[in-house]
Amino acid sequence: MTKPIGKKTLTFNSEVYNHLLCKYQPQIITNEEQNQKFLTIVEELMSHSTSTPEEDMILALLVKLIEDFEEKIYSLNLSTPHSRLLHLMEARGVEKIDLFKILSKQGISWEILDGQLEITTDKAKILADFFHVNPSLFLET
Repeated sequence: MTKPIGKKTLTFNSEVYNHLLCKYQPQIITNEEQNQKFLTIVEELMSHSTSTPEEDMILALLVKLIEDFEEKIYSLNLSTPHSRLLHLMEARGVEKIDLFKILSKQGISWEILDGQLEITTDKAKILADFFHVNPSLFLET
């Protein structure tokens, strides 16, 4: 891979890129601490007045990892209890009618599953037990 600069063309150097990979150790971001670490590295790389093709590539990788993490985390924070319930149902392959049959005996109504009624603390605990998640997932924050 090459990167033109004026009349010069820089060639991608895999050894330099491997060095940067070892130095920064990019990985899927799973928490805010890692996110901040990679944001700091991105800021550092962007502060260079000129960059190499290898730095550009590692920068693109880090930005993608940060975007993926922030989209996942911050979109979850913007979601509603009902949308989180629907997401869990979809992820686990559970249909509304099946969930209703299982949980109606415990007080979960069709209106709750349909999003017409707010999920109470008691109902959140029932859903949390069923899905093996924290009850707060089904409550407004």
